[in-house]
Amino acid sequence: MELAVGAIAEGKVTGITNFGAFVALPGGKTGMVHISEVANTYVNNIRDHLTEGQEVKVKILAIDPAGKINLSIKKAIDPPPRSAGQPPRRQGSSAPRNNNSAAPREPQTFEDKLKAFMADSDSKLSSVRQYSEHKTRSRRR
Repeated sequence: MELAVGAIAEGKVTGITNFGAFVALPGGKTGMVHISEVANTYVNNIRDHLTEGQEVKVKILAIDPAGKINLSIKKAIDPPPRSAGQPPRRQGSSAPRNNNSAAPREPQTFEDKLKAFMADSDSKLSSVRQYSEHKTRSRRR
């Protein structure tokens, strides 16, 4: 079997480290699955998800010129199904959220949290700048 980027392959976990797992692929090649590519959820301890000798399905993410193969387990399987009452996740939406609603909020993505942090930070910086401009003007008189 020719290993190509984007291909799905079956492999066997041959080693586990704190940062990922090594997987033996067809044709005698070995690739690595980074800990962030093991599951669709946060992985604190990779050994909770994988064991040596376990057969896994992996997707080939990249093959660098030195021959290192980057793999993903989570991209080789279908994402977990969403519940019927859960709205689809908005990506890249810059619409403001109403944080005062009594209804439970959907989990925020990293991007949503970053946008909220940046907006809050900009607001605080603006206040500091206005205050410092006011103070410097009053001293010049």
